[in-house]
Amino acid sequence: DCMAVVWVVDSTDGERIDESREEMMRMLGTPELNNKPWLVLANKQDLPGAMPAGQVEAKLRLSRIEDRKWRVVAGTATNGEGFREGLDWLAQALANPEKEQ
Repeated sequence: DCMAVVWVVDSTDGERIDESREEMMRMLGTPELNNKPWLVLANKQDLPGAMPAGQVEAKLRLSRIEDRKWRVVAGTATNGEGFREGLDWLAQALANPEKEQ
């Protein structure tokens, strides 16, 4: 049983962000994921040309998602930067499903 989704985006790959959005929207429509919190990790923030979290949010059109909690967190997988913040948010979202985050 799925409790949440962690979606990792390559913040340096502007050419494939539309593909990521399309796949994400398909997944959002699956019944198993209804109302599940959605954490987007905007990865590779340490590299030149990385889109900041706000730009990733806009490109993925996350503001249109109103049926679940979601958050975008900028980070770097190679050193863990930002990922702790994202996972802390996700833990809170799971612990308090009714509370707005």
